[in-house]
Amino acid sequence: MKVFIVYCHPSDDSFTRNMRDAFIKGVTDSGNEYIMSDLYKMGFDPVMTEQEYLRDAYYSDKPDVAGDVLAEQEKINSSDAIALIYPVFWTEAPAMLVGWFDRVWTYGFAYGEKTMKVLDKAVILCSAGNPVERLESFGLLDSMKKVMLGDRLIGRAKETDFIVFDNTSRENKLREKNWDMNLQKAYETGKNLFGQKR
Repeated sequence: MKVFIVYCHPSDDSFTRNMRDAFIKGVTDSGNEYIMSDLYKMGFDPVMTEQEYLRDAYYSDKPDVAGDVLAEQEKINSSDAIALIYPVFWTEAPAMLVGWFDRVWTYGFAYGEKTMKVLDKAVILCSAGNPVERLESFGLLDSMKKVMLGDRLIGRAKETDFIVFDNTSRENKLREKNWDMNLQKAYETGKNLFGQKR
């Protein structure tokens, strides 16, 4: 089984990068495989062009999709699951990941007469500076889930999961205290992603 990891963080000096590595170790330790798009390292262009906008605005299914977008779509269709790993910036994924959806979720692939396969699983692992209780009390966590699970991933995976690793701001004392526990959680998520081996 194969998982496509879409990783989005501007710095290697981050909890999120460590969380990603722990998740990958879990995937490989369970005998599964992965491919990854590290959006910053790839220099992925998140800006939709006018041509791309007009293609989708007029619901055109002409095969005139940019090469970098086609490459991402092929990674999805060659995988059994997708994992989105990113930090929460102002209650949202980083702009580069939002732009990835804008460009990769094209008409004729992710909607319309879809050629995107329905994945077995989609999992989101995001790091947040705020505690989960604060995100819940302001309705922010629910909003994040609605956007990711209720819009971007709805109908595109048989099973979805949204996992928040909270209190990860550098000044937060819980960041270091919970470090090992959180990385173990990321590892177990990767290890159990596909459940029992088939």
